[in-house]
Amino acid sequence: MDQKLKVGIIGATGMVGQRFITLLHDHPWFEVVCLAASPRSAGKTYREALDGRWSQEMELPKEVASMVVLDAMEVEKVAGQVDFVFCAVDMDKEATKKLEEDYAKAEVPVVSNNSAHRWTKDVPMVIPEINNGHIEIIASQKKRLGTSRGFIAVKPNCSIQSYVPALSALQSFGPKEVLACTYQAISGAGKTFETWPEMLDNVIPYIGGEEEKSEKEPLKIWGSIQGDEIVPATLPVISAQCIRVPVADGHMAAVFVEFEEKPSKEEILKAWAEFAGRPQELGLPSAPRQFLRYMEEDNRPQTRLDRNYEKGMGITVGRLREDHIYDYKFVCLSHNTVRGAAGGAVLIAELLTAEGHIGAK
Repeated sequence: MDQKLKVGIIGATGMVGQRFITLLHDHPWFEVVCLAASPRSAGKTYREALDGRWSQEMELPKEVASMVVLDAMEVEKVAGQVDFVFCAVDMDKEATKKLEEDYAKAEVPVVSNNSAHRWTKDVPMVIPEINNGHIEIIASQKKRLGTSRGFIAVKPNCSIQSYVPALSALQSFGPKEVLACTYQAISGAGKTFETWPEMLDNVIPYIGGEEEKSEKEPLKIWGSIQGDEIVPATLPVISAQCIRVPVADGHMAAVFVEFEEKPSKEEILKAWAEFAGRPQELGLPSAPRQFLRYMEEDNRPQTRLDRNYEKGMGITVGRLREDHIYDYKFVCLSHNTVRGAAGGAVLIAELLTAEGHIGAK
């Protein structure tokens, strides 16, 4: 790419917004030129707006620290500076939905980390290795919105990023029933141990709204475009439990699956080893070279050791064995704020750019 695209981050002061900054620092295709947040942050430098809340391991980049934060509600002002935006705001669902549509109608493509538009029928919810074809629905969405270049694409919930790829590699065997129990890091709630000391030495067996998302969102990802909408798949039937655990980063899932045609263990391992998608084919900058890695050790994957596999963009799987109720069971792990949040959105933006849906104004 001859010239980098100009990027804005809406919701820049939150944990996911901060992660976007670390991932876009020195990105070969994208340059952060605009930061926006709530009115209380507007007018301050980014460092001042953070007020000591920078939570990333990487030092806050100097060029970003001195940027003056804009009011995210001043859509036209932000839109005039960027080619597209990432959105990671902390607002209620209806307000988020309106804000993202306002940016799209201002002819700015929106790649969203939020849940507001995940069930809008003409908005693609994408894991790029799995359902890259869903981005073709953007033409129908533009027609509805009355835009020429503005649209919305969303990333699915972080809790499904570990087990949906592993199951997607096995679609040819017809998974029909899935039980998934997720063990989710506190950063998924936008927290650290400093801001959430109650999580030390504690497990909370409830995360609001998470189980419904974990059961329903995979079906949209495995669905198909029919006319002007994406119609969810009907199988597999998924039952989920989502548990908050005292881990900084990394969502783990214990998965049990029943197939229409039970594969051998060797067939499953081969399918995982060979699984790749459009990002690998295109060689996108953030794409993991090996999307799924199976670990032979009985005690792997482990969150602390394996969450950063492929810079946090890959999925690790282990403990595959037959089950006496279901056909098989296994464990898988993803980095929830990289692959599951900002990194997944960056990969979507790279895919949209490579496929001609995002470009310079």
